[in-house]
Amino acid sequence: MRADRVFAYGVTAGLIGDRILGDPRRGHPVAAFGRTAAAVEGALWRDDRARGALHTLVCAGGAAAVGALGARAVRSRPAAVRIALTAAATWAVVGGTSLGREARAIGGALAAGDADVARERLPHLCGRDPHALDEQQMARAVVESVAENTSDAVVGALVWGAVAGVPGLLAFRAVNTLDAMVGHRSPRYLRYGWASARLDDLAGWPGARLTALAAVAAGPDRRGAVRAWRADAAAHPSPNAGPVEASFAGALGVRLGGTLSYGGRVEHRAVLNGAAGRPVAVADIDRAVRLSRRVTWLALGACVAGRALASRALRGTRTTSTTKGRA
Repeated sequence: MRADRVFAYGVTAGLIGDRILGDPRRGHPVAAFGRTAAAVEGALWRDDRARGALHTLVCAGGAAAVGALGARAVRSRPAAVRIALTAAATWAVVGGTSLGREARAIGGALAAGDADVARERLPHLCGRDPHALDEQQMARAVVESVAENTSDAVVGALVWGAVAGVPGLLAFRAVNTLDAMVGHRSPRYLRYGWASARLDDLAGWPGARLTALAAVAAGPDRRGAVRAWRADAAAHPSPNAGPVEASFAGALGVRLGGTLSYGGRVEHRAVLNGAAGRPVAVADIDRAVRLSRRVTWLALGACVAGRALASRALRGTRTTSTTKGRA
Protein backbone atom coordinates (compact mmCIF):
# COMPACT_ATOMS: atom_id res chain seq x y z
CA MET A 1 0.00 0.00 0.00
CA ARG A 2 1.25 3.48 -0.90
CA ALA A 3 2.59 5.70 1.88
CA ASP A 4 -0.05 8.38 1.35
CA ARG A 5 -2.83 5.84 1.91
CA VAL A 6 -1.10 4.46 4.99
CA PHE A 7 -0.98 8.02 6.32
CA ALA A 8 -4.64 8.67 5.48
CA TYR A 9 -5.93 5.53 7.17
CA GLY A 10 -3.55 5.85 10.10
CA VAL A 11 -4.25 9.47 11.06
CA THR A 12 -7.99 8.96 10.61
CA ALA A 13 -7.90 5.93 12.90
CA GLY A 14 -5.79 7.88 15.40
CA LEU A 15 -8.24 10.78 15.49
CA ILE A 16 -11.17 8.39 15.90
CA GLY A 17 -9.27 6.73 18.73
CA ASP A 18 -8.76 10.10 20.38
CA ARG A 19 -12.45 10.90 19.89
CA ILE A 20 -13.50 7.67 21.59
CA LEU A 21 -10.81 7.24 24.23
CA GLY A 22 -9.34 10.69 24.89
CA ASP A 23 -6.07 10.83 26.78
CA PRO A 24 -5.10 8.03 29.20
CA ARG A 25 -5.32 8.96 32.88
CA ARG A 26 -1.89 7.43 33.53
CA GLY A 27 1.17 6.74 31.45
CA HIS A 28 0.55 9.29 28.71
CA PRO A 29 3.48 9.34 26.23
CA VAL A 30 3.55 13.16 26.26
CA ALA A 31 3.85 13.14 30.05
CA ALA A 32 6.73 10.66 29.77
CA PHE A 33 8.41 12.96 27.27
CA GLY A 34 7.92 15.87 29.67
CA ARG A 35 9.65 13.99 32.47
CA THR A 36 12.54 13.14 30.17
CA ALA A 37 12.83 16.76 29.01
CA ALA A 38 12.84 17.92 32.63
CA ALA A 39 15.68 15.50 33.41
CA VAL A 40 17.65 16.81 30.42
CA GLU A 41 17.06 20.35 31.62
CA GLY A 42 18.34 19.42 35.06
CA ALA A 43 21.59 18.21 33.50
CA LEU A 44 22.05 21.05 30.99
CA TRP A 45 20.54 24.19 32.45
CA ARG A 46 22.59 27.35 32.38
CA ASP A 47 21.39 30.88 31.80
CA ASP A 48 22.62 30.57 28.23
CA ARG A 49 21.05 30.31 24.76
CA ALA A 50 23.52 27.70 23.56
CA ARG A 51 22.64 25.34 26.42
CA GLY A 52 18.95 25.89 25.68
CA ALA A 53 19.50 25.14 22.00
CA LEU A 54 21.26 21.90 22.94
CA HIS A 55 18.32 21.00 25.18
CA THR A 56 15.95 21.56 22.26
CA LEU A 57 18.11 19.53 19.89
CA VAL A 58 18.42 16.59 22.29
CA CYS A 59 14.72 16.44 23.17
CA ALA A 60 13.05 17.28 19.86
CA GLY A 61 15.71 15.43 17.87
CA GLY A 62 15.31 12.43 20.13
CA ALA A 63 11.54 12.36 19.55
CA ALA A 64 12.06 12.55 15.79
CA ALA A 65 14.66 9.79 15.97
CA VAL A 66 12.27 7.51 17.88
CA GLY A 67 9.65 8.10 15.20
CA ALA A 68 12.14 7.45 12.41
CA LEU A 69 13.32 4.21 14.00
CA GLY A 70 9.74 3.05 14.47
CA ALA A 71 8.84 3.85 10.87
CA ARG A 72 11.95 2.10 9.61
CA ALA A 73 11.20 -0.99 11.70
CA VAL A 74 7.79 -1.46 10.06
CA ARG A 75 8.75 -0.32 6.54
CA SER A 76 8.69 -3.84 5.11
CA ARG A 77 5.82 -5.06 7.29
CA PRO A 78 2.22 -5.45 6.09
CA ALA A 79 0.22 -2.27 5.55
CA ALA A 80 -1.92 -2.97 8.62
CA VAL A 81 1.17 -2.73 10.84
CA ARG A 82 2.26 0.58 9.29
CA ILE A 83 -1.26 1.96 9.63
CA ALA A 84 -1.35 0.86 13.28
CA LEU A 85 1.92 2.67 14.01
CA THR A 86 0.65 5.89 12.41
CA ALA A 87 -2.65 5.57 14.28
CA ALA A 88 -0.87 5.03 17.61
CA ALA A 89 1.44 8.00 17.03
CA THR A 90 -1.50 10.22 16.06
CA TRP A 91 -3.52 9.20 19.10
CA ALA A 92 -0.48 9.82 21.32
CA VAL A 93 0.18 13.36 20.12
CA VAL A 94 -3.27 14.87 19.55
CA GLY A 95 -5.43 16.06 22.42
CA GLY A 96 -8.65 17.35 20.91
CA THR A 97 -11.04 15.23 22.96
CA SER A 98 -9.44 16.03 26.30
CA LEU A 99 -9.37 19.71 25.30
CA GLY A 100 -13.10 19.68 24.62
CA ARG A 101 -13.93 17.73 27.75
CA GLU A 102 -11.97 20.06 30.01
CA ALA A 103 -13.44 23.16 28.37
CA ARG A 104 -16.97 21.83 28.76
CA ALA A 105 -16.35 20.85 32.38
CA ILE A 106 -15.36 24.44 33.16
CA GLY A 107 -18.31 25.71 31.16
CA GLY A 108 -20.64 23.43 33.10
CA ALA A 109 -19.31 24.71 36.42
CA LEU A 110 -19.75 28.32 35.29
CA ALA A 111 -23.29 27.60 34.04
CA ALA A 112 -24.13 26.10 37.43
CA GLY A 113 -22.81 29.21 39.18
CA ASP A 114 -19.93 27.32 40.79
CA ALA A 115 -17.05 29.70 40.05
CA ASP A 116 -14.81 27.99 42.64
CA VAL A 117 -14.91 24.69 40.76
CA ALA A 118 -14.25 26.52 37.49
CA ARG A 119 -11.22 28.24 39.03
CA GLU A 120 -9.95 24.92 40.31
CA ARG A 121 -10.14 23.35 36.84
CA LEU A 122 -8.93 26.29 34.76
CA PRO A 123 -5.18 25.59 35.30
CA HIS A 124 -5.71 22.19 33.63
CA LEU A 125 -6.47 24.09 30.43
CA CYS A 126 -4.30 27.22 30.45
CA GLY A 127 -1.70 29.10 32.45
CA ARG A 128 -3.90 31.98 33.57
CA ASP A 129 -4.16 32.96 37.22
CA PRO A 130 -7.75 31.85 37.97
CA HIS A 131 -8.04 33.92 41.14
CA ALA A 132 -7.59 37.11 39.13
CA LEU A 133 -10.54 36.29 36.81
CA ASP A 134 -14.28 36.74 37.17
CA GLU A 135 -16.75 34.36 35.50
CA GLN A 136 -16.85 36.20 32.18
CA GLN A 137 -13.05 36.39 32.04
CA MET A 138 -12.80 32.68 32.74
CA ALA A 139 -15.19 31.95 29.89
CA ARG A 140 -13.06 34.11 27.61
CA ALA A 141 -9.90 32.32 28.74
CA VAL A 142 -11.47 28.96 27.93
CA VAL A 143 -12.53 30.03 24.42
CA GLU A 144 -9.05 31.42 23.75
CA SER A 145 -7.45 28.19 24.97
CA VAL A 146 -9.76 26.06 22.82
CA ALA A 147 -8.81 28.13 19.77
CA GLU A 148 -5.06 28.10 20.39
CA ASN A 149 -4.89 24.44 21.38
CA THR A 150 -6.87 23.35 18.35
CA SER A 151 -3.80 24.45 16.41
CA ASP A 152 -1.15 23.38 18.92
CA ALA A 153 -2.63 20.06 20.05
CA VAL A 154 -4.26 18.84 16.85
CA VAL A 155 -3.84 20.61 13.52
CA GLY A 156 -0.12 21.36 13.77
CA ALA A 157 0.61 17.69 14.41
CA LEU A 158 -1.50 16.64 11.41
CA VAL A 159 0.38 19.07 9.16
CA TRP A 160 3.80 17.74 10.17
CA GLY A 161 2.52 14.19 9.98
CA ALA A 162 1.55 14.88 6.36
CA VAL A 163 5.02 16.30 5.71
CA ALA A 164 7.19 13.76 7.52
CA GLY A 165 5.03 10.86 8.70
CA VAL A 166 5.45 9.42 12.19
CA PRO A 167 8.70 11.35 12.87
CA GLY A 168 6.88 14.57 12.00
CA LEU A 169 4.01 13.78 14.36
CA LEU A 170 6.30 13.07 17.30
CA ALA A 171 8.73 15.92 16.61
CA PHE A 172 5.98 18.54 16.41
CA ARG A 173 4.45 17.44 19.70
CA ALA A 174 7.90 17.45 21.30
CA VAL A 175 8.60 20.99 20.11
CA ASN A 176 5.22 22.21 21.31
CA THR A 177 5.71 20.58 24.72
CA LEU A 178 9.18 22.08 25.07
CA ASP A 179 7.76 25.53 24.36
CA ALA A 180 5.17 25.04 27.11
CA MET A 181 7.88 23.93 29.53
CA VAL A 182 10.71 26.40 28.87
CA GLY A 183 9.55 28.79 26.15
CA HIS A 184 8.00 31.46 28.36
CA ARG A 185 9.72 34.71 29.25
CA SER A 186 10.50 34.14 32.89
CA PRO A 187 13.92 35.04 34.35
CA ARG A 188 14.94 31.37 34.32
CA TYR A 189 13.95 30.69 30.71
CA LEU A 190 14.40 34.01 28.91
CA ARG A 191 17.66 32.80 27.36
CA TYR A 192 17.54 29.06 28.01
CA GLY A 193 14.09 28.71 26.43
CA TRP A 194 14.78 30.98 23.46
CA ALA A 195 15.52 28.17 20.99
CA SER A 196 12.45 26.16 21.99
CA ALA A 197 10.20 29.20 21.66
CA ARG A 198 11.56 30.18 18.25
CA LEU A 199 11.40 26.62 16.93
CA ASP A 200 7.81 26.34 18.13
CA ASP A 201 6.95 29.57 16.29
CA LEU A 202 8.45 28.11 13.11
CA ALA A 203 6.90 24.66 13.45
CA GLY A 204 3.50 26.05 14.38
CA TRP A 205 3.28 28.51 11.47
CA PRO A 206 1.63 26.25 8.85
CA GLY A 207 -0.75 24.60 11.32
CA ALA A 208 -1.91 27.95 12.67
CA ARG A 209 -2.77 29.22 9.17
CA LEU A 210 -4.57 26.00 8.30
CA THR A 211 -6.51 26.24 11.57
CA ALA A 212 -7.51 29.81 10.80
CA LEU A 213 -8.58 28.89 7.25
CA ALA A 214 -10.63 25.96 8.56
CA ALA A 215 -12.26 28.22 11.16
CA VAL A 216 -13.28 30.57 8.34
CA ALA A 217 -14.72 27.65 6.35
CA ALA A 218 -16.45 25.94 9.28
CA GLY A 219 -17.51 28.90 11.41
CA PRO A 220 -21.01 30.34 11.63
CA ASP A 221 -19.76 33.78 10.47
CA ARG A 222 -17.25 33.36 7.66
CA ARG A 223 -17.04 37.04 6.79
CA GLY A 224 -16.53 37.94 10.42
CA ALA A 225 -13.73 35.39 10.72
CA VAL A 226 -11.91 36.77 7.67
CA ARG A 227 -12.40 40.35 8.84
CA ALA A 228 -11.07 39.72 12.34
CA TRP A 229 -8.13 37.68 11.03
CA ARG A 230 -7.08 40.40 8.61
CA ALA A 231 -7.64 43.30 11.00
CA ASP A 232 -6.45 41.99 14.35
CA ALA A 233 -4.19 38.92 14.08
CA ALA A 234 -0.99 40.94 13.71
CA ALA A 235 -1.68 42.77 16.99
CA HIS A 236 -1.36 39.54 18.98
CA PRO A 237 2.13 38.97 20.50
CA SER A 238 2.21 35.41 19.15
CA PRO A 239 2.63 35.03 15.37
CA ASN A 240 0.61 31.81 15.47
CA ALA A 241 -1.98 32.34 18.19
CA GLY A 242 -2.95 35.65 16.56
CA PRO A 243 -4.52 34.25 13.35
CA VAL A 244 -6.14 31.36 15.23
CA GLU A 245 -7.71 33.38 18.03
CA ALA A 246 -8.76 36.21 15.70
CA SER A 247 -10.46 33.85 13.26
CA PHE A 248 -12.26 32.02 16.09
CA ALA A 249 -13.34 35.38 17.57
CA GLY A 250 -14.76 36.53 14.25
CA ALA A 251 -16.39 33.19 13.46
CA LEU A 252 -18.12 33.10 16.87
CA GLY A 253 -18.92 36.81 16.95
CA VAL A 254 -17.12 37.43 20.26
CA ARG A 255 -14.29 39.59 21.57
CA LEU A 256 -11.09 37.89 22.68
CA GLY A 257 -7.84 39.29 24.05
CA GLY A 258 -7.50 42.22 26.42
CA THR A 259 -6.03 42.13 29.93
CA LEU A 260 -4.55 38.80 31.06
CA SER A 261 -2.84 37.62 34.24
CA TYR A 262 -0.12 34.95 34.33
CA GLY A 263 1.28 34.06 37.73
CA GLY A 264 0.86 37.57 39.04
CA ARG A 265 2.18 39.17 35.82
CA VAL A 266 -0.43 41.32 34.08
CA GLU A 267 -0.41 41.71 30.28
CA HIS A 268 -2.52 44.12 28.28
CA ARG A 269 -3.09 42.64 24.83
CA ALA A 270 -4.99 43.97 21.86
CA VAL A 271 -8.68 43.10 21.68
CA LEU A 272 -9.51 40.71 18.82
CA ASN A 273 -12.74 41.36 16.90
CA GLY A 274 -13.38 44.30 19.17
CA ALA A 275 -15.38 46.32 16.65
CA ALA A 276 -17.93 43.63 15.81
CA GLY A 277 -17.79 41.19 18.71
CA ARG A 278 -19.60 40.94 22.02
CA PRO A 279 -18.26 39.75 25.38
CA VAL A 280 -17.81 35.98 25.67
CA ALA A 281 -20.71 34.19 27.37
CA VAL A 282 -20.59 30.79 29.04
CA ALA A 283 -22.60 29.28 26.16
CA ASP A 284 -19.81 30.29 23.77
CA ILE A 285 -17.55 27.65 25.31
CA ASP A 286 -19.65 24.86 23.82
CA ARG A 287 -19.81 26.72 20.49
CA ALA A 288 -16.00 27.00 20.48
CA VAL A 289 -15.62 23.27 21.16
CA ARG A 290 -17.98 22.41 18.30
CA LEU A 291 -16.06 24.74 15.99
CA SER A 292 -12.79 23.12 17.10
CA ARG A 293 -14.09 19.69 16.11
CA ARG A 294 -15.22 20.88 12.70
CA VAL A 295 -11.83 22.51 12.19
CA THR A 296 -10.10 19.24 13.13
CA TRP A 297 -11.92 17.19 10.50
CA LEU A 298 -11.46 19.84 7.81
CA ALA A 299 -7.75 19.97 8.62
CA LEU A 300 -7.55 16.18 8.42
CA GLY A 301 -9.07 16.27 4.95
CA ALA A 302 -6.69 18.99 3.84
CA CYS A 303 -3.63 17.13 5.15
CA VAL A 304 -4.67 13.82 3.59
CA ALA A 305 -5.35 15.53 0.27
CA GLY A 306 -2.07 17.44 0.42
CA ARG A 307 -0.08 14.27 1.12
CA ALA A 308 -1.83 12.45 -1.74
CA LEU A 309 -1.16 15.28 -4.19
CA ALA A 310 2.49 15.49 -3.17
CA SER A 311 2.86 11.72 -3.53
CA ARG A 312 1.25 11.81 -6.97
CA ALA A 313 3.52 14.64 -8.08
CA LEU A 314 6.57 12.74 -6.83
CA ARG A 315 5.52 9.60 -8.69
CA GLY A 316 5.02 11.67 -11.83
CA THR A 317 8.50 13.15 -11.48
CA ARG A 318 10.03 9.70 -11.05
CA THR A 319 8.16 8.36 -14.07
CA THR A 320 9.35 11.27 -16.22
CA SER A 321 12.94 10.79 -15.06
CA THR A 322 12.79 7.05 -15.82
CA THR A 323 11.36 7.67 -19.30
CA LYS A 324 14.08 10.21 -20.10
CA GLY A 325 16.74 7.82 -18.87
CA ARG A 326 15.50 5.06 -21.14
CA ALA A 327 15.36 7.46 -24.08
